[in-house]
Amino acid sequence: MTLQNLFHEKPTKLWNERMVKHGDELFTEERLLMSDQALDTYLHQLIALQETKDSKRMMKAVEEVVLRFNEMNEANGYFIETMEREELADFIDKAARLAGLDIQEDEDITEEWREW
Repeated sequence: MTLQNLFHEKPTKLWNERMVKHGDELFTEERLLMSDQALDTYLHQLIALQETKDSKRMMKAVEEVVLRFNEMNEANGYFIETMEREELADFIDKAARLAGLDIQEDEDITEEWREW
């Protein structure tokens, strides 16, 4: 598994399936597009930092993506609920680990900034 693979495993894929197949009204095309863009930016940041193993800058990327989702969630009717929160936090964590960030097994790296 590489960071490149994660572009095809974003939680937005699951969210889109729930919107299309199950009529889940939490999601709209706009919300999915904004979420995809935020996650793409995050992955690109980690890819750029992967060689340097700069943990401070990696955590800054985590902070930025979490804060961006805080803003999007508030501005768009609070579309991140329990299942989405878990999927999103797991994705952010998995990407950071793949980039080389040393994270303890039970640590939630999003919790410090997360409002969703």
